[in-house]
Amino acid sequence: MRPGGLISYGASLADGYRQVGIYAGRILKGERPTDLPVVQPTKFEIAINLKAAKELGLDIPPTLLALADRG
Repeated sequence: MRPGGLISYGASLADGYRQVGIYAGRILKGERPTDLPVVQPTKFEIAINLKAAKELGLDIPPTLLALADRG
């Protein structure tokens, strides 16, 4: 998480890197890149900067904290 941000939500970078590896393997095995499907992200992450929330005097609800991948 970048310093100063409060909440971040987006596609999982680890899952994206894994997909790049799969694509590279398929290309190295001889598939044409134009034949590869476009894949939408299926895993998303939410990160909450608790230090920033404390500095701003915000209380993060426990239900939101339970959903967070990183706190």
